[in-house]
Amino acid sequence: MKETAELVHIYLRSSKKFPHIWCAGCGIGIFMNALLRVIDRIGYSKDDVVLVSGIGCSGRLPVYVDFNTLHTTHGRALTFATGIKLAKPHLKVITVMGDGDAIAIGGNHLIHAARRNVEIASFVINNYVYGMTGGQYSPTTPHGVKTTSSPYGNPEHDFDICRVVEAAGAAFVARSTVYHTRLLDRLISKALKKKGFALVEVVSQCPTYSGRWLDLDSPVEMMKWQKENSITMEKARRISKDELTGKIVIGVLADREVQTYHERYQQVSEKLKV
Repeated sequence: MKETAELVHIYLRSSKKFPHIWCAGCGIGIFMNALLRVIDRIGYSKDDVVLVSGIGCSGRLPVYVDFNTLHTTHGRALTFATGIKLAKPHLKVITVMGDGDAIAIGGNHLIHAARRNVEIASFVINNYVYGMTGGQYSPTTPHGVKTTSSPYGNPEHDFDICRVVEAAGAAFVARSTVYHTRLLDRLISKALKKKGFALVEVVSQCPTYSGRWLDLDSPVEMMKWQKENSITMEKARRISKDELTGKIVIGVLADREVQTYHERYQQVSEKLKV
């Protein structure tokens, strides 16, 4: 496996787009490094990878990497990615989204991409807050947590991203934190190789905003929180629902074989030729 310094020169637009905009201690860089390691390990050609994002902190990731990339509009990464995959099915299409980008304005697109089972590897960086626009609460912000837009506590209950996508019909659903880097590598690899729609939720820290609301003083404290509050899927099956309250269940949550949208699309095309 290549050293990090080698990956930087191979996969990053280091002479053009840096320094990056992410805050010190942000977890998005950890995810980006993991994604590049896995892509290199699998051996995809850079010309065969398309990386698509929407708007937000994670939306900047395609700007920094040397693949075919699209930095699209808010919540619409999956619509662009779907069109690319249908037009050029040989390409490895990847989307990177934030929790607000994917679940709020992009929620319908996420549900229907999973329902159609479009072969896209999707990664949602979940830091529980709108980080780029000032720290407002997002669909994944825990109930009762104070943010800039909920100074008396978030009145809404949070979305479980993985459960929503699994119910919609995704072929592969998993969750990790940026603390669990080895697990994150394995799940990214599984998602990229999966035939069908694959989603990995990546729980990350936002030290600038969500850290202060959770009374965690530093990125280190936030990653300790990820470690101490995570539980594997295997252990989660053996304990009660009450014991799971406040825990981050990590690992593979769903993995099934489902005919892809492109395969069904091709069948219809063949019928029309007759």
